[in-house]
Amino acid sequence: MIRIIQKEKVMKLTVAELFAGVGGFRVGLNHINEFDYETGFAIEQGDWTFVWANQWEPSTKVQPAFNCYTTRFGVGNHSNQDINTVDKNTIPDHTLLVGGFPCQDYSVARTLSKEKGIEGKKGVLFWDIKDVIEKKQPSFVLLENVDRLLKSPANQRGRDFAIMLKTFDELGYHVHWRVINAADYGMPQKRRRVFILAYKRNTTYANTIQHKIQKNGVEEWFYQHEFFNSIFPVQKLSKNLVQKDIQQYKDIVEVSDSYNQGKFLLSGYMADGEIYNSDVESIVEEVYPLKKIMNIAKKHETQPYSSYTISHDKVEKWKYLKGGKKIERVRPDGGIYYYSEGSMNFPDDVNVPGRTMLTSEGTANRSSHIVLDEESQNYRTITEVEAELLQMFPPNWTNTGMTKRNRYFMMGNALVTGVISRLEPHLKEIILHEG
Repeated sequence: MIRIIQKEKVMKLTVAELFAGVGGFRVGLNHINEFDYETGFAIEQGDWTFVWANQWEPSTKVQPAFNCYTTRFGVGNHSNQDINTVDKNTIPDHTLLVGGFPCQDYSVARTLSKEKGIEGKKGVLFWDIKDVIEKKQPSFVLLENVDRLLKSPANQRGRDFAIMLKTFDELGYHVHWRVINAADYGMPQKRRRVFILAYKRNTTYANTIQHKIQKNGVEEWFYQHEFFNSIFPVQKLSKNLVQKDIQQYKDIVEVSDSYNQGKFLLSGYMADGEIYNSDVESIVEEVYPLKKIMNIAKKHETQPYSSYTISHDKVEKWKYLKGGKKIERVRPDGGIYYYSEGSMNFPDDVNVPGRTMLTSEGTANRSSHIVLDEESQNYRTITEVEAELLQMFPPNWTNTGMTKRNRYFMMGNALVTGVISRLEPHLKEIILHEG
């Protein structure tokens, strides 16, 4: 008798990308270091198939980010439509949902009629993530946000993230999170962001973690083997794991109204509503200095450095912007208060990683990088190529017809793609082990 053994079905490496911008998650997952200068298409070295992407900028008539995305990846199945209006059922099936989304007010309430159940504030993009998850049921979700998400809002610390966790719990997902400063791990920018991994509680991965915790205890597993902490190593601080319980709230409305357990810490894990979290300290790796970025950029520049030079008559203004201040101001009620800010390096220290880039990079404000050009000995702003390299995009990635201002803006909005590239092989291994 011949026994036929059926090959176990392997989960596909398919991705849908929300709030895609100029493709940071795709650059990271597929380890993109260059693009073909003749066609403009990215040279993808990874195994991930992006079945759908959405990018929409509501405040502008033109769509430079979407145009950049399609220039680098082709027209494909990419949506340039307000995600609020997208029929989520039309999104192709996928294994992994990714996206970087803004930190907003996630407060919720019941509808007045009670007939529609629960309503979040309009325009809050997390609810679109929830809608996609409900309709498409991806096994894995990878998100990125600013680290203040863990402690917002100011008048009810931790409530917004608690609402997110309760939402994932109700959808049937376990969650890991970690605040990662890219510069701590050999990357060229001091950029702290919280990364969130969610996955269905019925996955092989979820079961594997539960077995490891039962065998070795949650403390050992958390600091050494938890998804993010195993890839971006940490050392335990003096405090033990802090527990929180999201199960005591019957739904997200009750979390919104009553959450009182305080902010969430830098690294955490939630399974079935039970939460463990802790502040951790990075085990710092080799420093990647801004000077190295400047040297790499030289052979890719399309404009002379003179076009970035700060004229001598503007230098004092820049020094003032970067300097420490204590300014008397008047409140609407006539009361006096003082606005103060500390001093910053002028010029930037090129022997350390770059500072966190903002969307205002390149404009006359204190957050813009100013460097001393070695050849001319003039002060200048960083170039668009240097901004791209600080986010670990290929040089001239955004040179797709958009304005200089928009190129800086795109990089200020982007993520450090190297973080995603470092997560990628571990995430791929997990997914390929799913039956």
